[in-house]
Amino acid sequence: MSQSAEKSPDGCFCMRGQTLLSFLICSALACLVFQTGSVLAGDWPQLLGPNRDGIAVGETLAERWSRNGPESLWQQEVGSGFAGVAVAGDRVILFDREGPSEVVRCLDSESGKQLWKSESPCRYQGGVSGDKGPRCVPLIAGHQVFTFGVEGRLQCLTLNDGKTIWQRDTTKDFRPLEGYFGVGSTPVLYKNLLIVNVGGRADETAIVAFDASSGKTAWTSFTDHASYSSPIVADIGGAPTAVVVTRLNVTGLNPETGKILFTFPFGARGPTVNGATPVVLGNHIFLSASYNIGSLLLRFDGQSATEVRRDEELLATQYATAVKAPRIPGVPDRIVFAIDGRQDSGRGSASLKCIDVIAGKVLWEETGLDYGTVIRSSNDLIILTCTGELIRAEASPGKYSEKSRHTVLNATDSGYRLPALSGGRLYIRDDSVLKCLQVGK
Repeated sequence: MSQSAEKSPDGCFCMRGQTLLSFLICSALACLVFQTGSVLAGDWPQLLGPNRDGIAVGETLAERWSRNGPESLWQQEVGSGFAGVAVAGDRVILFDREGPSEVVRCLDSESGKQLWKSESPCRYQGGVSGDKGPRCVPLIAGHQVFTFGVEGRLQCLTLNDGKTIWQRDTTKDFRPLEGYFGVGSTPVLYKNLLIVNVGGRADETAIVAFDASSGKTAWTSFTDHASYSSPIVADIGGAPTAVVVTRLNVTGLNPETGKILFTFPFGARGPTVNGATPVVLGNHIFLSASYNIGSLLLRFDGQSATEVRRDEELLATQYATAVKAPRIPGVPDRIVFAIDGRQDSGRGSASLKCIDVIAGKVLWEETGLDYGTVIRSSNDLIILTCTGELIRAEASPGKYSEKSRHTVLNATDSGYRLPALSGGRLYIRDDSVLKCLQVGK
């Protein structure tokens, strides 16, 4: 923690003086970017990319990769954790564990050279997985970097030099129950509010919004434990809506006030996990989880919500978020690509499905894949499996068409860490190394 920090009455640590003033100016810029929904082409500043939907903006992949796969530009050793990187401009933010500390590192995107490093103490020793965290992808907004650690430490750093602006100990402040894998739901930023799936033990502290400039609590809402699904904010039915999947529910809220707009049961008690992020298709919200939970489709018109369909067979994905198909002018979004299955079911047990969500129909299915994650760049799907394979396939609702397949990582469980695509470079990591691959222009 910076020596110029002081603790406020509600438990947040803030910096004094000129640094804070500069931070507030930067924060105002960040608010403008996230409020309007505009992003810089080529940036991947948060979980699942610029719009938190797994789709790259302004990226053009090379027509073909070489016979040996995309060129590796550089690689860096990393510590433990399941967090993928965030990228803005020439800066790559890595969040990992090094001994008794959680570490935020800023790397140069051209060379991989470390520009700065910020450490915070961490005593977490691993849950069911044994990995010591962290889980959450960093979030870059303007000149701010937000991270959410495996023990519940929420902090804001400066992108330029990694100085601490504020910190909150959400475990101390809200006393959530410890999950199977520690804390693992990446916050989302709306205007100047950082919305976090905290899962506080007291009533109406499941979802908490923090002032992004100061770290102070802005509002609290809902009652449930936390999940590993990350919240989104999207315009649904003409209204900005925060959609948060908690331990046993999905709820929609007004992101400015925390007012609950709808709630539906989603999840199951016992050793289960809600891990995938909600997907918005027009006025519809699509959810999926494994552990005999399956999928749920809701319709929300900005005023009221309706449950359209529950289906255990359509899609049951352990943590990989579905990705929308390329937009067809004049045709509403209704088709997604998704990895079906579980990582712990063994090699070759997963499949890639193309699903018409509105009709509740699988258009095609490619079986025999290893579990992993999927993102999209224009008309290409990029699949990173837990066994280190990088698969490129057409994002076509007509049939499965694979363009290439290469082993790019050696360690297992690489698919836990979401890849990031920015500036023609694909950033991937496993248990020990972060690689930067040249995949496009």
